[in-house]
Amino acid sequence: MTHAISTHFSASYAEARRRFLAAATARGLAIDTHVHPQARGADGEDLAIDVACMGPAGAAAVLVLISGTHGAEGFCGSGAQVALLHEPAFIEAVSASGVRVVLLHALNPYGFSHLRRTNEDNVDLNRNFRDFAAPPPPNAAYAEVHGFMVPATWPPGADALAQMQDYIAQRGLPALQAAVSGGQCEFPEGLFYGGVRPAWSNRVLRQLLRAEAPTCRRLGWIDFHTGLGPRGHGERILAGGNMADLARAKRWWGPEVTSFVDGSSTSAPLTGVNFNAVYDECPRAESAGIALEYGTLPVLDVFNALRADQWLSNHPDPPAATRATIKQQVRDAFYQDADDWKGMVVEQALACTLAAVQALGRGDAAGPA
Repeated sequence: MTHAISTHFSASYAEARRRFLAAATARGLAIDTHVHPQARGADGEDLAIDVACMGPAGAAAVLVLISGTHGAEGFCGSGAQVALLHEPAFIEAVSASGVRVVLLHALNPYGFSHLRRTNEDNVDLNRNFRDFAAPPPPNAAYAEVHGFMVPATWPPGADALAQMQDYIAQRGLPALQAAVSGGQCEFPEGLFYGGVRPAWSNRVLRQLLRAEAPTCRRLGWIDFHTGLGPRGHGERILAGGNMADLARAKRWWGPEVTSFVDGSSTSAPLTGVNFNAVYDECPRAESAGIALEYGTLPVLDVFNALRADQWLSNHPDPPAATRATIKQQVRDAFYQDADDWKGMVVEQALACTLAAVQALGRGDAAGPA
């Protein structure tokens, strides 16, 4: 791994934002900034969704690249975006294609700054894109595990530990993953909480998509995520649950594209994913999107980091050493501060973005060969 690639990654949200803005400005790109109206960063800094666009406004083909949907996962996505803005092959491909590329930096700036996967209201943004006109159906599977997954003490007591071990022994780890991560709207102090109304980030993303919708006829989407799968491997998981989109995504990004719809992905079935905004706001566009999911640690280690962080959110005044330990645990679960991992992130990000630009630029149904 070269030193140059590692320098695209940052140690904090504030540093990541500075790097992204500097890279976009150096390319001469206009930047649209949406400052959070209420929340502040961990060091009191402004929190913002920054958007830089390459390619012609009003283009028929648009590629959206998103970092930080899940807060602390933004270290990875921001690094990938900054690396792309320094990559001649990417810049030249976009310029030749006529595709408009929308780089959305830090969809969840609060979680990025505070080392949380969720936003300022404990909402998981990738469970928040749902119809709130009617109450969502209860998630009985999550209700069954909430008590031991979000224990009253940390480290968990013997009872909570035994209950989780018994659940896994009887039903298997995939069943626990599905129960916990599918999304729920009944426990605001719980894990993978979808909220009761559209979050601020939800509204901003929809606004940005509506701005492109009048002319957009083909839309590609890469949302950078971490925390599932083998270390450094970028699984190409279908964004959304439309099987027609799955066929298109496989034409664009290859047969290795997976989906929680058909059970081929490491992800459990999800509700309220952010790609639903594409269906709502750009209904005339042929779309295909992936969550590019990079592995970090084993799934139980990731779950335990989330459990610890949720306990910390529910008990916000622990000893300083306990807070620091938990925050480091979260950082390690979603970001590997190692040159080889960063190299794998950038290599796969470049391959996926070039494939998308090629497919969108050609405008054919088959996409790249």
